[in-house]
Amino acid sequence: MEVTIHQLLEGAREARGVTVVIDVFRAYSVESYAFAGGMERIYPVGNLEEAYELKREHPDFLLCGEREGRKQEGCDFGNSPLEIMKSDVQGRTMIHTTSAGTQGLENATGADVLLAGALVNAKATAEYIRRLNPQHVSLVCMGLACRRPTDEDTLCAQYLRALLLGEEFDKEKAVEIMRKGDGQRFFIPEDQSFAPREDFDLCTQFDRFPFALPVRCTPDGRKYIEKAMVL
Repeated sequence: MEVTIHQLLEGAREARGVTVVIDVFRAYSVESYAFAGGMERIYPVGNLEEAYELKREHPDFLLCGEREGRKQEGCDFGNSPLEIMKSDVQGRTMIHTTSAGTQGLENATGADVLLAGALVNAKATAEYIRRLNPQHVSLVCMGLACRRPTDEDTLCAQYLRALLLGEEFDKEKAVEIMRKGDGQRFFIPEDQSFAPREDFDLCTQFDRFPFALPVRCTPDGRKYIEKAMVL
């Protein structure tokens, strides 16, 4: 098995084979906590106006959206796992639009199989991939708003590669790096309303969930994500 790591939108466009789009802070951590809370289906949408239009068509759907880390007008949730955990999402469907993660799914047009990944479902994602036994795996790190690479997404990719290839990985060191790097934003007192400290802890819990997040398509071509139990 060949495993390659890619960065940002260019990396998503380069991706081939089984592809994992990674967004640890916070898109695919949010989706993992949502599915753990009983969410039935999530529609990832890159364009904010398209997300609003889908919400108008389906007013019963929940809408989770952020730009620059902040909850957008008209949304039920910002991009916070803590906020999701405090809410009843059992049996619901959600539209999800973000600055990074959902953009990666839009741009990974060359992938044969597409998955959404984070640290909280990394081991399950690796097991899902192993069962497919692919020749090539692309791990795409979406970074900060698709503008620059980040520690957390790159470390998640390195961890997934280690799981797939049987390599060693130091989880404690990784958490320390994330805390001193881009994770610092969760410890800014004036930003706690949209980037709470709890989100850092929730996003860095390695392998908390036993499911992968494969991306499917409706008959009319709209992408959606569902939970696939593997562990």
